[in-house]
Amino acid sequence: MRVIGGIYRSRRLKSPAGAAVRPTPDRLREALFSILSPRLDGCTFVDAYAGCGAVGIEALSRGAAQAIFIEKSRLALAALRENLGTLDIVQEARVIVGSAHIYLPGLCADIYFLDPPYDRPGEYANCLGKLSPPAGAIVIAQHSRRLELEEEYPRLQRYRQVRQGDNVLSFYQAPT
Repeated sequence: MRVIGGIYRSRRLKSPAGAAVRPTPDRLREALFSILSPRLDGCTFVDAYAGCGAVGIEALSRGAAQAIFIEKSRLALAALRENLGTLDIVQEARVIVGSAHIYLPGLCADIYFLDPPYDRPGEYANCLGKLSPPAGAIVIAQHSRRLELEEEYPRLQRYRQVRQGDNVLSFYQAPT
């Protein structure tokens, strides 16, 4: 796996072995960051269910001022911390060890990215139902094509979907 754009372009990232971590495919990350590019400069980016941190690191590479990573797997955390150290971006990163649904509601960011394990569909509703992002913030949930997320959650309204292979990116904002 590698960083696909920005100042760390082509730098390799470590990922834990096995099926416990499902990294966001390069093409899907490219599509995501093409959409987000006008919003990245100086933003705070949350990478929930971060795994090895590929999405949050990509955000930092492309201009985000800070990335907040939430992960609870020890193997993924080791890879994430190694990646942050190798790229010398520990100062721009905050790593939270624990469950995303517990920590997400207390975070204030410009962009929230959620990518729970596909075999735990309840995590989506659990997180999206608790989030109350500030005005103008966006929330992106990556999920399987086989899982249809709600159009609305208590403080979120879906406004866009991007489908690629088995993956879907659902974009949400606070309703106006």
